[in-house]
Amino acid sequence: MGPIGDSVASLVIAQLLFLQSESNKKPIHMYINRPGSIVTLGLAIYDRMQYILNPIFTWCVGQATSMGSLLLAVGTLGMRHSLHNSHIMIHKPSGGARGQATDITIQVEEIIKLKKQLYSIYAKHTKQSLQVIESAMDKDHYMSPMVP
Repeated sequence: MGPIGDSVASLVIAQLLFLQSESNKKPIHMYINRPGSIVTLGLAIYDRMQYILNPIFTWCVGQATSMGSLLLAVGTLGMRHSLHNSHIMIHKPSGGARGQATDITIQVEEIIKLKKQLYSIYAKHTKQSLQVIESAMDKDHYMSPMVP
């Protein structure tokens, strides 16, 4: 499957709300096999994951890269899992800018703001320092699941 698009993000958000309405105590299992998404769509899913009361198990079942890795990382502490042959990758957000110089400046500032926002989210949910997160996300950083 490709990156998370509008329809997938909307479906995931709707399903999270539905599952909470069924029972706000029953754990939700989120299976992730995604190469990422548009940052704002991933953040919309993240916001919904933070809003609901249910514990959320996150499972990487293939790949969780870019925004997919963020969704994996924000599962309930102690309930984040990755299958043995999964691939996980984090990196800085990327984007393009075009238009007049002022428009380009605005777009660059927005990308920088999103980058800082992502650093903060990863740091909050992984209990790593901002410096560790910034260093790890400086370029594509691949991780393997911890195998006993």
